[in-house]
Amino acid sequence: MRHIIPLNYGWKYSKAFSESYLNETVDEREFEVVDLPHTNKELAYNYFDESEFQFVSCYRKHFEVPLEYKGRRIFVDFDGVMCYAEVYINGTYAGNHKGGYTPFSIDVTDKVRFGEDNVIAVKVDSTERPDIPPFGNVVDYLTYGGIYREVNLRVVNPVYIDNAFFAPTNVLEAKKRVHSRVWLCNPERRKGEITVGVLLTDGDTVLADSRQVVELNGDGRVLVELTLENIEGVELWDLDNPKLYTCQAYLLDIIEASGCETCDRGPEVLVLDEFSARIGFREARVKPDGFYLNGNRIKLRGLNRHQSYPYVGYAMPKRVQRRDADILKNELGLNVVRTSHYPQSRHFLDRCDEIGLLVFEELPGWQHIGDSEWKKVACQNLKEMIERDWNHPCIFLWGVRINESRDDHDFYTETNRIARELDPTRQTGGVRWFEKSEFLEDVYTMNDFVHSGGEAVLRTPSKVTGLLEPVPYLVTEFNGHMYPTKRFDQEERLVEHAMRHVRVQNAAAMDPGIAGAIGWCAFDYNTHHEFGSGDRICYHGVMDMFRIPKFAAHAYSSQIDPKRKVVLEPATLWARGERSIGGVIPLVIFTNCDFVELVLDGIAAGRFYPAKDDFPGLPHPPVIIKKSPEQFGAWGFRWPDGEVVGYIGGKPVAKKRFSGRPVAVKLEASVDDDVLTPGETYDATRIVFKVVDQVGNVTPFINEFIKLDITGPGRIIGPSEVALIGGCIGVYVRTTGQPGEIRVTARSSRFAPAEVIIKVR
Repeated sequence: MRHIIPLNYGWKYSKAFSESYLNETVDEREFEVVDLPHTNKELAYNYFDESEFQFVSCYRKHFEVPLEYKGRRIFVDFDGVMCYAEVYINGTYAGNHKGGYTPFSIDVTDKVRFGEDNVIAVKVDSTERPDIPPFGNVVDYLTYGGIYREVNLRVVNPVYIDNAFFAPTNVLEAKKRVHSRVWLCNPERRKGEITVGVLLTDGDTVLADSRQVVELNGDGRVLVELTLENIEGVELWDLDNPKLYTCQAYLLDIIEASGCETCDRGPEVLVLDEFSARIGFREARVKPDGFYLNGNRIKLRGLNRHQSYPYVGYAMPKRVQRRDADILKNELGLNVVRTSHYPQSRHFLDRCDEIGLLVFEELPGWQHIGDSEWKKVACQNLKEMIERDWNHPCIFLWGVRINESRDDHDFYTETNRIARELDPTRQTGGVRWFEKSEFLEDVYTMNDFVHSGGEAVLRTPSKVTGLLEPVPYLVTEFNGHMYPTKRFDQEERLVEHAMRHVRVQNAAAMDPGIAGAIGWCAFDYNTHHEFGSGDRICYHGVMDMFRIPKFAAHAYSSQIDPKRKVVLEPATLWARGERSIGGVIPLVIFTNCDFVELVLDGIAAGRFYPAKDDFPGLPHPPVIIKKSPEQFGAWGFRWPDGEVVGYIGGKPVAKKRFSGRPVAVKLEASVDDDVLTPGETYDATRIVFKVVDQVGNVTPFINEFIKLDITGPGRIIGPSEVALIGGCIGVYVRTTGQPGEIRVTARSSRFAPAEVIIKVR
């Protein structure tokens, strides 16, 4: 059987690099002790020099391979190293990898010492090398550096399963199938018979099993194909019922009993290896008249996601990566996400599988296409992405074109060939930004930034493609750099930002030739100096970098079915002089209620209904109060307290209050998870601190400074003294390796301390 041994704790790290650090014996006293995931340089929130993380560093780790594993194959598996890695074992070169977003494995069987101390040393080049995508020109995002994903030691038998692709077929029929491709590795070129099997289970229930005896003839790599037939009683993977099953490939050595004529002993079965993946039975296709999931047409509504976080960039552990999927699906109500512009954490994709969030995943790159060697690396990264992720039911589309690049017939013919050959079950897409681009993919994917606040909202597919016949078509970006918006911007800009998302999503919903629209973007992100607001941040998100919502987030969350969650979010700070001219009219209220009632100083001022005539494509258009109730907001009259009440089925179900005379009264704290469970590596969670007024609303213009104190087995990620941004701030806290109780206390100059307690198991 295979054994997976995590290697994430207790690495020795040096920001400086010397070739001598790759030797077996090095004085490590000057090295820093770090855990993985790790960023090579913690950055400031903004206004830093992006060259700060672009250097060569060294990571070292001591480990032991037990004597019992002698005679087995030993691998070191890296989930992600940015962006070039050279690996040495006990001072001897073992292998390298180009590309920071895809996994790689190094066979160290002949280099480790069993039962003794071993040392792995990794040279990590985090410079922007022109031979590795996405580099070669400017890039509108940061790639950070370091060993920012997990590392494992993998122990397998001399003949082992390298990978397996389990492809459900006939999913809309009563009896379903799973066609499996299982790759065996036989590096020692052994000969003889071996049994290969595939097992489909639902918990402890076996649904199907198939075995085949394979004759090893000395080949180093063998492909075995098996099909599970006549599978009944299977639930489809869907957005509201993302049912998952386990498919397992296994190797058996069946030894017949001998030497005992009277014994009833049957053959002895030895399990040599197992490879498991969760799968879902679903059919997902983009057609000329829209997107279909399991035969049902669904309008795709989503956002793009960068996998970066404040201070540590990409280096966040499992829980935090998974939470982003929960935010997109459950807080924002999305049904699709695009992994712009590279393969993202396996933990994020696992969670998308579990909660029913569709994924468009693409190869690394941004506009630039390099030389032939660069293209070889891009093709290899594409292959690694697909072979890592092809069992995820959430993924419905492979991005095989460098984001917003020019046409390149030969290059993109090859990337399409690779994707279709590796995975004939999924369509390909290629994101472009200009009209009449050569169409080599299965789905024409387009970044349409035509909407700049005027009447033009989206172009028609035929205008973009220039083709005579309709083709599958998906909008993959809009808004973003057309209207960057900070969470602490003036109210009118925040409202217009939200309404631009509303207009585009409505236009996409109204055009049957558009499968859907994926907006730019979910979260603000750090970027190079060529982009953003000059402070190394692109403020393009509907949430900020700490995942705190702007008004535009409510434009999405209000589309959630009210049976799941009632949403009532007036897009206002409720202040007479915040807007140009003054007042809060027109007042936009993002809600999934039937109607709302506006109450001024305790007196009902009218009932108002969703703007269905203006936005007929949305399940829940916003309520827009265009005309002010008598005297409300006029100069010279008293500014009132306000209240918005949402009604469903004639009954009040939600209420939002505003003070006409807000006073900052309290520093509040809320934590995403109050119990952390570190395992293969450290765990982490987010705390949000905010100053609120007397009715609980954030005071967005307060500039209070808070000092964070932490006790127990935890550490603040980033600085421990921070200023509020728009009245609130997010803080990430990680475990340090011991159980106990983490206590985080925030102190300010004006308010009582706010405290959060997190238990670590």
